[in-house]
Amino acid sequence: MTEPVENIQVDAVITWVNGNDKNWQKKINAYSDSKINFSSENHLKRYNSIGEINIAIRSIIKFAPFIKNIYLVTDNQKPQSFASLKSLAQENGVNLELVDHKVIFRGFEEYLPTFNSCSIISMLFKIPNLSEHFIIFNDDFFVMKEVSVNDFFINGEPIIRGKWQLFNENRPLRKIYRKVLTYLNIPVKNDKISFKKRQQNSAKLVQMDKYVRRFHTPVSVRKSTLINFFKKDPTLLRNNIQYRFRNKNQFLISSLSEHLEIKNNTYHYRNYPQLTYFRSYKNLRLTRLKLKWFKKDQNKLFITFQSLDMANDETLDYILNWINKRLSKN
Repeated sequence: MTEPVENIQVDAVITWVNGNDKNWQKKINAYSDSKINFSSENHLKRYNSIGEINIAIRSIIKFAPFIKNIYLVTDNQKPQSFASLKSLAQENGVNLELVDHKVIFRGFEEYLPTFNSCSIISMLFKIPNLSEHFIIFNDDFFVMKEVSVNDFFINGEPIIRGKWQLFNENRPLRKIYRKVLTYLNIPVKNDKISFKKRQQNSAKLVQMDKYVRRFHTPVSVRKSTLINFFKKDPTLLRNNIQYRFRNKNQFLISSLSEHLEIKNNTYHYRNYPQLTYFRSYKNLRLTRLKLKWFKKDQNKLFITFQSLDMANDETLDYILNWINKRLSKN
C-alpha cells in the first residue's frame, strides 16, 4: 500500500470580526434595515467575543506545525493581542498575516462593506500568495491535538468530513408535510436562511442529487478547483457576493469546493467528525467529562466551543484553564 504524500505546502485561513468594535457596530447599523441592539442577549450571543481568535491561532501554531502561513481575514480590524500572536508565530517559523476585505474584494469593491460571512468566504481563494492547498477555519474551531497534513489532504486531495443527506424537498417526511399544507391550502414557506440550505444550494450547482452535510470542522480546499470552476461562469461568483447580509439564494463556497471534488472523485471521505462540540455550558460536570473524554479518545482532533461567552463564570474559567494547559504543554 502506498504511503500518503505529505510534502505539500498548506496554509490556514481564518475569518474574524470583532463584534465589540464600536466603529464596526456603527457601520453595520448604517447598512442594516433593522438596527441591531448590541446590548440584547440575542445579539451578544452572535457578535460577542472573549478572545476565541487568540485560541484558534495559538492552537494552529501549537498542534499543526506543518502550516507555515496563517491568514487572518478582517474588515480593517486587528485583535488586541495580534503583536504577541505574530511574535509567537515567528518563534515557531510561521507567518501570521492580516488580510483586509479590500484586498480579497479587489475588482469587486462595489460589494463592500459586507457583513455576510458567506460572501466573505467566497473570496478567500483570492488572498495574494495563498497556497494551492489551504484550510478554512472559523474562529471557534480549535485544533487540540497534534495533526499532520494527512488529517486534511491525502496525496494532495482534500478530506471531506460529513454525512450524506437528501435535499430537503426529497426527504419523505418533508414531502408529506408539503402535501398536507397544499391540501389545506396553506402557503409553503421557503425563505429560511440556514447553513444547511446554503450547503444544498452548493451541491445543486454541481448537479448532485444529494449532498454532504458538513460537520462543524475545518475545511480542506484546493485553490485551483475554485479558479477553474469560476472561469467557466464568472457571474456565479459576482452574484453570490452581491449580498451585504445573508440571503437564501447564496451558496457556500467551501461546500461548493467539496462537492466539486466529489464530482471529480478527487477526495477522501470521513463520515465521522473527529470533533468534540460544545454549544451548552449549563452543566459543568458534563463539560468536564466531555473534555476528559476528548483527551482519551485518540480519534478526536478538534474542539468547537460555540458561543463560549454564554458560559457562566465557573464553567468559563474551567474551560479556559483547560485550554491554556493544552496550549502551554510542552
